[in-house]
Amino acid sequence: MPTSLPIFNTAAPAPPHLAPPVRRASRRISVGSVPVGGGSPISVQSMTTTPTHDIDATLQQIAALNAAGIDIVRVACPRQEDADALATIAAKSTVPIIADIHFQWKYAMAAIEAGCAGVRINPGNIRKHDKVKLIGDAARERGIPIRIGVNGGSLEDVLLAKHGGVTPEALVESALGEAGLLEEVGFGDTKISVKHSDPWVMIQTYRLLAERCDYPLHLGVTEAGPLKTGVLKSAIGIGTLLAEGIGDTIRVSLSADPVEEVKAGIGILEALHLRERGLDVVSCPSCGRAEVDVYTLAEQVQAALEGIDVPLRVAVMGCVVNGPGEAREADLGVAAGKGKGQILQRGQVLFTVQESDIVETLVHFANEMADEIRAERGQGAPVVVA
Repeated sequence: MPTSLPIFNTAAPAPPHLAPPVRRASRRISVGSVPVGGGSPISVQSMTTTPTHDIDATLQQIAALNAAGIDIVRVACPRQEDADALATIAAKSTVPIIADIHFQWKYAMAAIEAGCAGVRINPGNIRKHDKVKLIGDAARERGIPIRIGVNGGSLEDVLLAKHGGVTPEALVESALGEAGLLEEVGFGDTKISVKHSDPWVMIQTYRLLAERCDYPLHLGVTEAGPLKTGVLKSAIGIGTLLAEGIGDTIRVSLSADPVEEVKAGIGILEALHLRERGLDVVSCPSCGRAEVDVYTLAEQVQAALEGIDVPLRVAVMGCVVNGPGEAREADLGVAAGKGKGQILQRGQVLFTVQESDIVETLVHFANEMADEIRAERGQGAPVVVA
């Protein structure tokens, strides 16, 4: 097989038309070792689905999320036995842990004592103001941030009556009212989420909140649904706001394996140039001009290159109209048709192979290019992709 051509400098700055959006100015807090807000990189969060009191299962799921690229993990704490498990989980976790607290303010206090990196409280169900202030006092003393998590489904009755339902104004008033309680005891390491299951309502709510405070914002479409529709709703809601510079940390909420939440979140950031992309397989949608099974070929290439962990764009194109041009724009590509595939690397045609050899050829050159990128960066041994 021919020797590959030199690759482009992946460390070069992005051209102006690819520059990421200008970020909204916000205060910076620290969730364990992860900075949030103040221009720091946008972090990706998820939540374990295991019973928190099952320490081994929870730590195993956290490890899986870590391997997928998670930055911060939230664990549920609905029972005393869950609160009792927090100290062990926080001590052994490979990523910062946030305790998710509803109704029981005492569990928030337990999470702070246990050494969690943060707590999440919901104004809709911790309604005693003196208890909220008590949580703020304890968190301030320990240097632990608090997320005020407002959800459309658990908004306070008084605000529902005042605003005539779940409106952006009602959600924002709930969040800022809770933040005001914490500020009264000198606590300001707060981040806020104002989630709704409707992406359009969610977008309007975060826009309004962004105008009224400088707290870092946690973005998400709550109860987004199963994998297919949930990713779509989240990409619309989260992506729209990030493109406007709004948002400091995100969670894609899915009725699915939480690892899928991480993949989707990272994908949204990569698509907006807010995180360095890793493997990016682009392929044409296919049409009547296609002379190859693009669907199957693209899936095979994606699966074969799954272990690539450096920025590499691979194009799989299936016709002579846009195929060669699109493939030239990628780091590596194929323009396929009539049982053959023209292999291109950084805009240069290398050679043509039989359709049955396309996947193997792309894997060979992708691994070779990935090795060169790692060597440029001084990274260790490559991940083997077979």
